Amino acid sequence: MSEEFSNIKVQPADKDKVRNIIRVAIILGIVTTIEFIIAFTLNSGVFRTSLFVGLTIVKAYYIVSEFMHLGHEVKSLIWSILIPTLFVIWLIIALIYEGGAIYDVRF
Repeated sequence: MSEEFSNIKVQPADKDKVRNIIRVAIILGIVTTIEFIIAFTLNSGVFRTSLFVGLTIVKAYYIVSEFMHLGHEVKSLIWSILIPTLFVIWLIIALIYEGGAIYDVRF
């Protein structure tokens, strides 16, 4: 039985790829820790919400770039995803601003 599998060779892990994944995981852990600290120390408001949105964008960049391999694609594909994302971010900021204005008028 062991003679059948004797020609299988195990490839060693690419140390640069493993190091890069560990680096991204550490960065994501640090950003998540900062988000938890902000969640428990700052009062709710526009500044806190803006920080959360900004840190979420940082995390999304690293996840999409490394784990979804978009960082290694051609620039036109990156821009075709980035430009609509920027419009969504603009929409979120506009909704937060307008929601605050409506809340002020109502209460």
